[in-house]
Amino acid sequence: MTNGGVAKDMLIGGAAGIISRTATAPIELYKIQRQNQYLKDANFRSVLKKEGIRYLWKGNMTNCLRVFPQIATNFSVFEKVKNGPYKNIQDETVKNLFSGATSGVVATIALYPLETIRTRLSLQMNKSHYKGPINAVRKMNFRSLYSGLGISIMGFGPFNALNFMFFYKYKELLKQQEQVDDKFVKFIAGGLSGMSALTITYPTDLLRKHYQMSGFNSDVPKYNGIFDGFRTIVQKEGIRGLYRGLLPSYIRIFPCLGIQFWCLEKGKELLK
Repeated sequence: MTNGGVAKDMLIGGAAGIISRTATAPIELYKIQRQNQYLKDANFRSVLKKEGIRYLWKGNMTNCLRVFPQIATNFSVFEKVKNGPYKNIQDETVKNLFSGATSGVVATIALYPLETIRTRLSLQMNKSHYKGPINAVRKMNFRSLYSGLGISIMGFGPFNALNFMFFYKYKELLKQQEQVDDKFVKFIAGGLSGMSALTITYPTDLLRKHYQMSGFNSDVPKYNGIFDGFRTIVQKEGIRGLYRGLLPSYIRIFPCLGIQFWCLEKGKELLK
């Protein structure tokens, strides 16, 4: 792939990320609060009433700053390795899995600090901690910026691998269904792939949010490692605790990944 091809893939991925995340930002904010319900002031309705409609997009600018390079990197690396190092893999499903895992890990490591900042900005109830993303960077040290990186790699690597694999599988299956309009195939396939991958990897996403808030709020539990985190949550809340906030995550991820994959595929068609 040429440098022009990489730049094109990055542009497509970045644009798709911003459009999809901005459209579903209110649902994402609600999901994060559900995952971190131990925060004393994190009552969604009361905070919404206090801060107004703008609260629904709180932290979205930071999220877009994170999402553009993340999805751009994710998509461009996926295309690069799929058509490069992994091009000789005969099984298309395995090829998509490996390509998705590789691109997910690369994007996570490269851009993880922005995810941590976005989470903290979304959950602070006032501006007493951070006045914005730049102020947050100045106040946080390297360790806090990368808090939860290990669990994120464990979660997003498999999620991304499954997400791309499921998307192409669902896309192929839906094209065979006469009752499904071709206009909606990419959107539906993207939504279903996101839900399927999320179901399998959700506990790691929840634990990642806990790690990102560790040291930021005294109400946040502290864990002695990833497995201690899972054990502590199960002991306190049962298995259901590992899936707290899953329903709003489903509600968010279907349109979010549906829009994202539709934009990715449409962008590839327009910029051939």
